[in-house]
Amino acid sequence: MRRIMINKDLCEGCLNCVLACMAEHNLEDKSIVKLDLENTESESRNHIEIDMYGKKAPIFCRHCDNPECVNTCTTGAMTKDLETGIVSYNEDKCASCFMCVMSCPYGVLKPSNNDKKVIIKCDLCSERETPRCVENCPTGAIYIEEVQ
Repeated sequence: MRRIMINKDLCEGCLNCVLACMAEHNLEDKSIVKLDLENTESESRNHIEIDMYGKKAPIFCRHCDNPECVNTCTTGAMTKDLETGIVSYNEDKCASCFMCVMSCPYGVLKPSNNDKKVIIKCDLCSERETPRCVENCPTGAIYIEEVQ
């Protein structure tokens, strides 16, 4: 299974990972240059926080081994693929109860900005070999690692 790993010591808080995520999930154009930052439909599935020591900390879905979001989802909208390890979200099955949002210990799931009914979460850029956030991290603070 592949997981996004983080080296906080290398993170400069440049937000390249955030912008890359927004561009990758933009339905109209995947270009960072053409990304409309005022469009509320352009949402990132990750963010940067400042930890208690003043260090920048990229926050991503961990695609947990035993994901609370999947355990608390009553409709089956949140699922874990045991082969790839990816925790996925199916908008068509979602009841917008936000149990997954409330149960995530990392605080990475969120309702969409527009309709507040759809959950926004990392999908590891499932259509790409390497997630775009990883490709666009200039310092190597975000990287992919195979885990058992």
